[in-house]
Amino acid sequence: MATYVISGANRGIGYEYCRQLQQRGDTVIALCRQPSDELQALGVRIEAGVDITAAAAVADLAQHLQGTAIDGLINNAGILERVTLDNLDFDSMRQQFEVNALGPLRLTAALLPNLASGSKVVLMTSRMGSIGDNTSGSSYGYRLSKVALSMAGKSLAHDLKPRGIAVAILHPGLVQTRMTGFTSHGITPAESVKGLLARIDALTLETSGTFWHANGEVLPW
Repeated sequence: MATYVISGANRGIGYEYCRQLQQRGDTVIALCRQPSDELQALGVRIEAGVDITAAAAVADLAQHLQGTAIDGLINNAGILERVTLDNLDFDSMRQQFEVNALGPLRLTAALLPNLASGSKVVLMTSRMGSIGDNTSGSSYGYRLSKVALSMAGKSLAHDLKPRGIAVAILHPGLVQTRMTGFTSHGITPAESVKGLLARIDALTLETSGTFWHANGEVLPW
């Protein structure tokens, strides 16, 4: 039985990570700013009030988890706000950068004392952060922040390899969540997380730093 910490756990993909990990017998520590009713109903350990953009909140979390061994840290918290060339909302872009790129790095650094050889760090990025796959433009804040997150993941893979800690950089697919407006063209959170967990379970130091789709496809940078 492994212990997983999941940020952005109150709904969508984060909640589904919690549900599936608990279902298979793993210990779950769910991080969120405010827990949803469905997350509370799971009965997992919840650490509320965790804003990954706030240094003090992350430091408090690290203190709460002091001495707790973490086998998997899943950085799932993120936001998507539409920013187009005709409406370059730089405040929105900065906020997306804080949440999507700097937040996961801040959380990972704070919880490094809890990670040991064999632990895994997961960064939930997006193929919208792929330069090679960008065929439609726009979405400036989200795209820029996810490129930065993927680069952070690649650097973490190099920096953590001597410690025996592997890093997965994962795209969940187009998923029917609030973030995507519950698009009818997407897959369910359950289907997405099933694939994501397969990628995490298969992760090794040799494959650390790879950019994967939930379905196993290696994505272009």
